[in-house]
This record gives sequence, C-alpha cells and structure tokens, in this order.
Amino acid sequence: GEYHSVVHIWITDSKGRLLIQRRSEKKNLMPGEWAATGGATIAGETPFASARRELYEELSIRSNEKTLKKVATIRRRNSILTVWHIKVDLDETKLRLQRNEVAQVRWVTREEFEKMIAEGRYHNYGREYFQVVLSAIYGEGENKDESVGRRTEMSGM
Repeated sequence: GEYHSVVHIWITDSKGRLLIQRRSEKKNLMPGEWAATGGATIAGETPFASARRELYEELSIRSNEKTLKKVATIRRRNSILTVWHIKVDLDETKLRLQRNEVAQVRWVTREEFEKMIAEGRYHNYGREYFQVVLSAIYGEGENKDESVGRRTEMSGM
C-alpha cells in the first residue's frame, strides 16, 4: 500500500518538562486538542527537513542536525511517522505561534503530561506510541540508547 510521511517533534527542557501545544480550533483534524507538534512531509522533503520546518513554522523554534534528534520511526496504518526530539530552554511566552495551527503552548512535567493522557485531555496516540516516545526522550531501559532510532510497527493511530 501507499503511505504518507508524517513527523512529530517533542520538545523538552533541562528540567525534563515537555512543551505541549493545543491545536487551533480552525483545524479540520482534532480542533482544539492538545497534541504533538508536527505535520505532513511535503513531496521531495526529508523527514528531518519536515521536522525542522514544522518546528519553526508552528512554534518559531530553530533547530539543526546537532539539536534535533530522531528517536523513532513508526509505521502506522496509512503513514510512516518519524518522531524527533529537541531539548531547549526557552520562555514559551516569547514564541511566535502559527495561529492557524497552534492556539496555545505550555510547559508540563512528565507527571502532568501522563495525567492529561489518562484523563483524555491529550490526544490519544496509543499506549505503545507513548511508551516509545517517553522512553526515548527520558532515556529509559537497560541501555540508555536502546530506544534511539527505534523502528516500530503499530496498527491504528
């Protein structure tokens, strides 16, 4: 079958907090939901270039090969999702948001984030997705690098 390429970018700071975003009410898909930063890859664009573009367009955060790291590639029902991570300390009130895409951003602790997921206040990408992403971001597992560059197949999402 045919797949389209999608990227998600996860932002953390030196305190281990996650910068999350709420989608614009104007979006056709998941309006007003707290969800991952990202989007579709444009034809001819690499997943890395797409992640850099989406991060800058949506949140005005600049990145490069040293700061933006691939943490997983996930095959979903109709797409190939490449997940990226960047660690950056910034004042979220100074970000220039792409208002037709992003309504709001805020820093949350991992505990606050997991509570949002459990309570249905953050888009449900599935238990496996969050396990892969959070273990990659927080370096969990016997070998701290075991999840980096992980390739995973998941149905649904």
